[in-house]
Formats: sequence, structure tokens, C-alpha cells
Amino acid sequence: MTLTPRTYLVKTLGCQMNVHDSEHMAGLLEEAGYTKAPAGDDVADIVVINTCAVRENAATKLYGNLGQLASIKRERPGMQIAVGGCLAQKDRGEIVTKAPWVDVVFGTHNIDVLPAMLDRARHNARAEVEIEETLQVFPSTLPSRRDSLAAGWVSISVGCNNTCTFCIVPSLRGKERDRRPGEILAEVEALVAQGAVEVTLLGQNVNSYGVEFGDRGAFAKLLRACGDIEGLERVRFTSPHPAAFTDDVIEAMAATPNVMPTLHMPLQSGSDRILRAMRRSYRSEKFLGILDRVRAAMPDAAITTDIIVGFPGETEEDFQETMRVVEAARFTSAFTFQYSPRPGTPAFDLEPLPKDVVQERFERLLALQERITLEDSQALVGRTVELLVLDGGGRKDDGTARLSGREPGNRLVHFTVPDGAEEPRPGDIVTVAVTHGAPHHLIADSGIAGGTYAVRRTRAGDAWEHAHTDGHSHGDSCGTGGAPAGGPVSLGLPTLRVGR
Repeated sequence: MTLTPRTYLVKTLGCQMNVHDSEHMAGLLEEAGYTKAPAGDDVADIVVINTCAVRENAATKLYGNLGQLASIKRERPGMQIAVGGCLAQKDRGEIVTKAPWVDVVFGTHNIDVLPAMLDRARHNARAEVEIEETLQVFPSTLPSRRDSLAAGWVSISVGCNNTCTFCIVPSLRGKERDRRPGEILAEVEALVAQGAVEVTLLGQNVNSYGVEFGDRGAFAKLLRACGDIEGLERVRFTSPHPAAFTDDVIEAMAATPNVMPTLHMPLQSGSDRILRAMRRSYRSEKFLGILDRVRAAMPDAAITTDIIVGFPGETEEDFQETMRVVEAARFTSAFTFQYSPRPGTPAFDLEPLPKDVVQERFERLLALQERITLEDSQALVGRTVELLVLDGGGRKDDGTARLSGREPGNRLVHFTVPDGAEEPRPGDIVTVAVTHGAPHHLIADSGIAGGTYAVRRTRAGDAWEHAHTDGHSHGDSCGTGGAPAGGPVSLGLPTLRVGR
């Protein structure tokens, strides 16, 4: 009798680092013999929740998810629930106390133990909790099941050496640990060999990369080295810190054709007084100076940011400084947050501002940025852009079926394929002209009336077509050049052992 493989589902809450970690969790589970639940299923034999702890409502989201799973588990014998990520690192055994139907709790430093913990919990018929204080295995050395064949995340460092008073990440992710450049470039080359044409370099503070092994110019060198990788068309990175952002990085971005003219530069506040209280070691004029130099080198650079409204002690004058800097910065978009007190951070004991004051300021800031974002979008009307086509099908809008892609500035563009024209595959490159600018997306219907429309087939599109022809899903795992498309593959590298 053939046993049906147990299915798994990984639910991700939080940042890009969590998305990348979830890909490794999925890769580990597939290597252990589990099968991904069919698309559209919201339950499986194994459900893993990869948590975030940055916002105050993180616990609410987790226990809301766990509450929904409790009744499902009662009706599904053998089902297991695992909780990992930052909130698991922070709350540890408290999760099992509050939700005793959880089988496994593991932290940010020991993703690699997930399959073994599931086995132990099943064998011992009890919850297993394992939290390490320091990183045991660098996540990028683990098997991975990527969500996209065309684009991939590559972690260059983990942890953070900063001491921002509002941020809990350093206590949950630990001190910064840097990978060696050769290991990073080997992973990028492996992704490209699998069909990827875009990579995003990840780190809590990517531009401080190299400090651990004594090379403060390492990040700029890494960007330039990515430019020498044949077949790699787009390189992005997130997130840098303004205090450590140096001109050699700007020069490398401008001089390396496949490094996209995009920059996510967290502002947090435009008030120098609040920046000091946050322990953000830069001031607003330095921040704006960086943006000026970026735009001097790359006039079309798309710059995004993070902003916190209502940090304890923020006055109306402080808030007006934030509004001033946002107006001057002309961000393409901004992730705006109302301050969220996090236990364990230096700012937690500070007296919070009245919620109605914070809400009113938040709405004013949102309105300002919405206007700037719309103006940015409208300024692109008539411009010809190259789009990396996204997976996920078309969208209906006024009777027109549109596909979606990202232009070099990472803006979302919905475009129409003219009747009789070649339809691109996910991962292909399409050249179109922007015909309409909206606050959060662009429209490119230029091909309908015989205007600009061209498709360039890519290796990523070939990989997508091959995976679908062979019956595989598009999220097959990364690995070395000759690796099979249907299963998780370790890179074989040395082991270290949004929102609102």
C-alpha cells in the first residue's frame, strides 16, 4: 500500500526576512518528505506559522490564527501545528501555555530543527519547545522552496548591531553575522542557474555588511560583483541604515547596470529631537543629503521609506518636521506606522501619546504621501518601461484582462496584451509605455492602439514553462545548476554552526 505524503502549509507574518525564512522552512519539510498543500488550501497535516514581533498586534494575529486552527485540529487526527519566528523567540513556552494545542515552538536561530521537532512531538505526544540564544545554522545553507522562479531572496547577513529604542529585532535576531562574499555569490549564481533573473540581497542592515570581517567597503564590492554574473538582470537590496550609508554604495549602484535604481531608506522621523530619542544616529539633513546624492547619480531613482508616527514625546512641532522632510524627500511610497510599544525595548516604559492625537497625525501624513505618490506615478505617463512579468495571472479591470509586472523602480504596473500579440510568461520581460498613473500602481495599455509592446523571452520564463509542462508548481527549490526542478536542494555551502 502506498502511503500518501503528509501535506504542509507555511503561513508567513511579517517582513521580507520572514518570507525568506519561510522558504527555508518549506525546503526543510520537503526534504523530510512532506508535500506542499494544494494552492488555495488553508489547512494541511502540518501548519507552520512564521511570526513577527515588530508590531503590537503581532500576538493578536498569531493567537487569532491559532484559535482558528484549534477547531480544525480537533477534526483532523494527526494534524500538527508549529510556531516559529520572532514572536516564538520572544514568548517561548508562553505560546504553548496560551495555546496548548500547539505541537512545536522554535526560534529564529534554529530553523533547521523543524522536521526533527515535528517527529519528536509526534513520537512523544507532547509539545516540543526549542529556542536557541545564538544562530546555530546560517539559514541560507538550508534547503529552500522558493515562491518564484524568476526572483529570489539572498540573505547576506542576519542580526543587527543597532540599538534603536523602539525596535525589538536585535534582541530576537541577535548581533549581526555576515556571510562571506564567495558564499553569497555562489548562492546568487545557483539561483541564476535555476532560471532566476532577479535577486534581492537581504539584511537587517545590509550596508553595514562586512564589518564582522573587517571590510567596510564589502557591500559596494558585493554589488559590483553581482554585475559580473551572466544572466542576472536585476539586483535589489533591503534595508540599509542612513547612518552607515556611504557614497561608495551610491557609486556602485550607478556603475553596475543590473543594480536597479531603487532604494528603501528608513527615515522613522524627520525630527532631530525624536531621532535622538530613537537612538537613530543620523539627522534629517544628513538623510536628505543622501537622497540628493543618490538622485544626482541616478536621476530616476525610486526611493521608499519607513516612518513612525507618535513616538513617545513627539510634539506637533516634531511631527511638522517629519512632514517637512517627507515633502522634501519626494518618496515614491512610504510604509507609515503608528508607534507600537514593544516589551523589552528601551522605549516601552515611556508614556505613550493619546491615541486620537497619533491617529490624526497618521492620517495627515498618509494624505501627504498619497499625494506625492500619485504625482510620482503621473510623472511616468508616456515613459517606456521594461517590466519583469509576475506570476499570478491577470486581473479584470473595465473588461480588460491585464497582466502585472514590476518596472526597474519596483513600481507595480498592470499592462494589456494586444489582441494577437505574444503573451508573456511569468519571468519574461515586456516593454510597454505607461498610459495612466494611479496612487499605488501604473497602467500600460500602450499596445492596444498599436503603440509600444514587445516581449523578450527569458530563462526565467523558460524555467516557468518547463516547471508547468512537467506538472511542477512554480515555487520549486533553488540549488546548483543541474538540480532537478521538483524538490528542495541544499546549496552545499559551508555551514556556520507591511503595513500599518
